[in-house]
Amino acid sequence: MSILSLAGWISVFFLAFGAFGALYRIIRGPALLDRAIAVDVILIVFSSGLTVWMALNDSTYFIVLVVVASLIGFISSATLARFTVEGAQANQAEPEPQQGPTGGEV
Repeated sequence: MSILSLAGWISVFFLAFGAFGALYRIIRGPALLDRAIAVDVILIVFSSGLTVWMALNDSTYFIVLVVVASLIGFISSATLARFTVEGAQANQAEPEPQQGPTGGEV
């Protein structure tokens, strides 16, 4: 077994561990943003797994798929970040007026 094979199998193990962690986060939540980030992690694990497989088999068959998956992940993360910021600004409540000692507004 060569060093490249050993490194490949170790990285496959860690990628599988990360995928199971992301699947757990998709199932348990608790927020929609947690689930969206976990789906992005699954996409990254998929791309990384294909890259490791190509390195182990000395091929470049799936390089286009890796590039497309990376672009989809980037665009989805940027879109999610934009809507998260806009949603946070839109959901901010106006501050409640403070009352003075006599009960009137300050």
